[in-house]
Amino acid sequence: MYRACYVFFAAVLFFVVWVLIAYSVFTRPGYEQFSGFLPIPTLKALYRLLRDSDFWLSAFASLRRVFVGISIAFLIGLPSGLLIGFYERLKLATYTPIQFLRMISPLSWMPIALLVFESFESAIWFLITMATVWPIILNTAHSVSQVNPRWIDMAKNQGANDYQLLTQVMIPASIPYILTSLRLALGVAWIVLVPAEFLGISNGLGYIINDARDTMEYNRLMAAVIAIGIVGFMLDAMIELFQKLVSRGAV
Repeated sequence: MYRACYVFFAAVLFFVVWVLIAYSVFTRPGYEQFSGFLPIPTLKALYRLLRDSDFWLSAFASLRRVFVGISIAFLIGLPSGLLIGFYERLKLATYTPIQFLRMISPLSWMPIALLVFESFESAIWFLITMATVWPIILNTAHSVSQVNPRWIDMAKNQGANDYQLLTQVMIPASIPYILTSLRLALGVAWIVLVPAEFLGISNGLGYIINDARDTMEYNRLMAAVIAIGIVGFMLDAMIELFQKLVSRGAV
């Protein structure tokens, strides 16, 4: 109840700030064409958008792209992070290329993705993967380095080999960090998704924004922005809830 009150207060405060800024900017002379950004037109457009089946088809298409991209990044990042965190020499050898590649904006790969991949869909998967693989690798590697050395010594004293150390000690101890990396990856993927969907596809949340901008339906554009925030917030809340359930189970 205590937390719910803070959440409600934060939501009200956000709406008040939105009202003050919108009415102070978009009601001035010369800005009348942007009146769709005002709260009331936006909320009406949001209501219509949420009742539109095309919106939910686009939301499903965007969620599928995020899921595929993060899944590929996870399949690459989890074993890579475990090995990098476990073997010190591998960590030293990969430090420079990983730091270099992760500092490149994922959207910088867009022209290359369009040249290499045959479809826009595959190009979007690639962009999301390039955006999310690095936090998964780095957080997983960090989690391995944080495992209690006494646990490792005890396992070695009982004859555990490297494979057993990784699967029976490192991975169970790293699960909280791995879930955190997935949460970070989801946030990054959700940010990259919208501009990636400007490529030339005919569905997706990014497409809705691009289409609303081209047709100058600013109320629909703002409604799509809010809808993206709502969906992203719900996904993050689901992962946070799962983290808490796993933490309680571990305790």
